[in-house]
Amino acid sequence: MTSIYDFEETRIDGKQEKLADYRGKTLLIVNTASKCGFTPQFEGLEKLYQNHQAQNFEILGFPCNQFLHQDPGSNNEILEFCQMNYGVSFPMFAKIKVRGKEKDPLYDYLINNSTGKAIKWNFTKFLIDPEGNIVQRFEPKETPEAIEPVLTKLLNETAAR
Repeated sequence: MTSIYDFEETRIDGKQEKLADYRGKTLLIVNTASKCGFTPQFEGLEKLYQNHQAQNFEILGFPCNQFLHQDPGSNNEILEFCQMNYGVSFPMFAKIKVRGKEKDPLYDYLINNSTGKAIKWNFTKFLIDPEGNIVQRFEPKETPEAIEPVLTKLLNETAAR
């Protein structure tokens, strides 16, 4: 795999989706969890999505249960939780692994093409430009509100091209 657009992932409803469908959009890829201290970040992520979606911005959420089993529910339960408690309307994907031998190939790519460091916890975020390049990796403690200036700058630069 040489580009983020070479990957195909399973949406939370079970349908396959090619990441090539997001070509030309700015992306924020996040590994999420429903029972984590960082779970309230869903609210900030949804706000980012609502504020910038019209600027060709998408958030792709990937639930993960690898960190203290903080997302044990089924895909349907996870989606219902996210929508009911945080109004999540951005695309959510099926539960994946982001560490270890069974790590999803997308996350292997994201890690190896950014810092090279393993995912330490839920809500690690990767900002991707419209050409598919990883612009920046944000660790879990970096809130959506804190990364909004970086996102806004990238969206403005993209619009100016």
